[in-house]
Amino acid sequence: MTQPHHPVRVALVGAGGIAGGSHLPALLAQGDEVTTVAVLDVDEERAAAFAARWDIPAVFGDLRQMLDTAQPDLVVVCTPPGAHRDTVVTCLDAGAWVWCEKPPTLSVAEYDEIAAHERDGGPYASYVFQHRFGSAARALREHIRTGSLGAPLVGICHTLWYRDAAYYDVPWRGRWETEGGGPSMGHGIHQMDLMLALMGEWTEVRASTGTLAREVETEDVSMALVRFASGAMVSMVNSVLSPRETSYLRFDFPEATVELTHLYGYDNSNWQWTPAPHRATDSAADLGAPADDEASSHTAQLRVLLQALRSGRRPEASGEDGRRVLAFIAALYESAATGRPVTPDQLTPDNPFYYSMSGAPGFVGRPHTGEESLRA
Repeated sequence: MTQPHHPVRVALVGAGGIAGGSHLPALLAQGDEVTTVAVLDVDEERAAAFAARWDIPAVFGDLRQMLDTAQPDLVVVCTPPGAHRDTVVTCLDAGAWVWCEKPPTLSVAEYDEIAAHERDGGPYASYVFQHRFGSAARALREHIRTGSLGAPLVGICHTLWYRDAAYYDVPWRGRWETEGGGPSMGHGIHQMDLMLALMGEWTEVRASTGTLAREVETEDVSMALVRFASGAMVSMVNSVLSPRETSYLRFDFPEATVELTHLYGYDNSNWQWTPAPHRATDSAADLGAPADDEASSHTAQLRVLLQALRSGRRPEASGEDGRRVLAFIAALYESAATGRPVTPDQLTPDNPFYYSMSGAPGFVGRPHTGEESLRA
């Protein structure tokens, strides 16, 4: 385990937009807690340009060479989803912790395969679900835990985004084999993860999907009705066909309604705390809105991840906590395909949706070869 007074050595796999737009600023924000030692990309010229821009000392085109030479403590995986499983497994086997972009993997089976390569005390793989880590979401989670607003009753979870036809010109997008799904998998996963992290275990999903306007294999819209162990019911919509884009979550409690309206990230100003009529004079602060204001961000999640790495404990958005939303999405797709409600206990290795979000039997048993990890 890295000693507290030593910077955590970090390497990046993938030198695309998400690496420069979100991960490097998050790493820089950690100050002397981290040092970025290497970047890898199959396009080594792109990696070299990225390294020059961000003053990263080493550039690689081969993952195992990077792991052997740079010896990172933490690898940040910023590749397309089809490369996640093999990349993460290779890093874990080399002893490096991993922080991987969403969606975690193409299937629940791949996720469980990765988990088998973790060890007690680390290394662990965790996944980018940064919306959990803003101060308002953390405060609401505590209110739900303690019941200070009463038990949650009704929820809304909408990801209404817009992606035009040109967005899908990128070869891996819109295909089951390489993206794993449509907006339910690649877009709404952030809002759904936050909803599930707050509301707890789900018990049933009934869903429909459609491919209405984009020429893709996957859906371009999905809708779902979800029941939770608490008894609460939630309506979910995921779309890439919505010109007025918004991400909207709503939680109705006996004591208040709490709403979040944003697009790709939030701070406290994006939240609204409305008292129930019998508490009409209460302010947001009276209801428990936090005084501290930390935005949801890669920076906020990375800070928590580094604390876990230094102490050798499993971080949030890892293990069963990271698996929850992926299993839910598989159940959503199964319900849409079969027209039947799906419960968590149905997602077992004898179910084709365990191996592929499309339920295609051809995905069963796709072996780990080590080759996918090179396609950063």
